[in-house]
Amino acid sequence: MTAIDYGRARRVLARRDPVLRDLMRRYGACRLAEAQRSDPFRALCHAIIAQQLSTKAAATIEGRFAALFGGVPTPAAVAKANDAQLRAVGLSPQKLRYMRDLCAKIEGGSLSLHDLDALADEDVITSLTSVKGIGRWTAEMFLIFRLHRPDVLPVDDLGIVKAVQRAYRLRLAPSAARLTKIGDAWRPYRSVACWYLWASLDNAPVKSVKEPRN
Repeated sequence: MTAIDYGRARRVLARRDPVLRDLMRRYGACRLAEAQRSDPFRALCHAIIAQQLSTKAAATIEGRFAALFGGVPTPAAVAKANDAQLRAVGLSPQKLRYMRDLCAKIEGGSLSLHDLDALADEDVITSLTSVKGIGRWTAEMFLIFRLHRPDVLPVDDLGIVKAVQRAYRLRLAPSAARLTKIGDAWRPYRSVACWYLWASLDNAPVKSVKEPRN
């Protein structure tokens, strides 16, 4: 999104939702673009590595993982690395299998990361969730933080659930259906709304344990 898009997004959200208007006043300009990852393969490796780990632990393992490949891991290089090397940087046996499946699908041509930008959101999700260990939440994070799609609402994200409950003063945590209904007012800038909701918790996206394993 361009700076003009962000300006329009803020105006639309402020006009439609007074709760978000107050959050925007408190947190200022949306800094979603600052979190973008330019390399789609690195973005998916990060998503796999970070599963069920603290931010600090994930960053440590990701640093070791990148260093193993001279700072530039590629599908071909990762596919050639042996299990002992990948285990040594901190990958669990389960995450190693996920990484192997990701590389195999890319190398085999069934998943073309550089073609994803031309696909509709749901088609991107379908493509990515064909990889073992990548569920809908991870695909939605890829849409927001790699493809920079403006209208994604990850209803299974625990941070979003908590932020909406707090900001809208709900007695109970909102269901996916209620989140979807609340978020209808944010279209076509639901990703921007999510950034402000995450900011209100000073928190990063946190997936639900309900994310499917494939």
